[in-house]
Amino acid sequence: MRAVAALAAAALTLALTGALAACDTRQESPIIPGPGPSRVKVDTAELRALKATTGVQDCVPGPGGGALPDVTLACLGGGTSVDLSSLRGPMVLSLWFAGCAPCKQEMPALQAFFEHHGDQVPVLGVDFQDQYPGSALETLKKRGVTYPSVADPGGELMDTDEFAKIPGLPAMYFIDRKGAVSHVEFGGLDSEEEIVDLVRDHLGVDL
Repeated sequence: MRAVAALAAAALTLALTGALAACDTRQESPIIPGPGPSRVKVDTAELRALKATTGVQDCVPGPGGGALPDVTLACLGGGTSVDLSSLRGPMVLSLWFAGCAPCKQEMPALQAFFEHHGDQVPVLGVDFQDQYPGSALETLKKRGVTYPSVADPGGELMDTDEFAKIPGLPAMYFIDRKGAVSHVEFGGLDSEEEIVDLVRDHLGVDL
């Protein structure tokens, strides 16, 4: 009888160990969703109130007929949504997110460019794959940024040819008059003059 009991206990132990191992395996291999719509809300009453303290301008759709993908992104912190396919240049599209140190370092140069040349070459930020829109707005406020930003918390842009391969942020896209990407600059820029030079070289605009 003792031998039978011992065998039964051993079998029970093995069964429990197997069940726990199965649970552990599932915990270590979570299902990670691919790019697509996000549940993160970037336009709430609280975010609108925060945005009102930043000086960040509203997002402005383009005239239409551009070559960028047909993806509509909400304006960060409320405002007018933008269909990227409506945009035509010359303009600068800057992908960033709040936790990106090089993005923060680049912002003053891009803000200076926006203040001095934004009437000729508009600037639009894209808060990219950022799950914390409040922190994003606080970052813009601290850095003195006033150029508008749309938000892509779910990474929808990664599901397009133009934005499928992004080695790192910040990423600055130079959009020509047909609305196509003429050049991309990764890693961050240090000065307004660098942006002016790139606009001249890749968009044909002397500022």
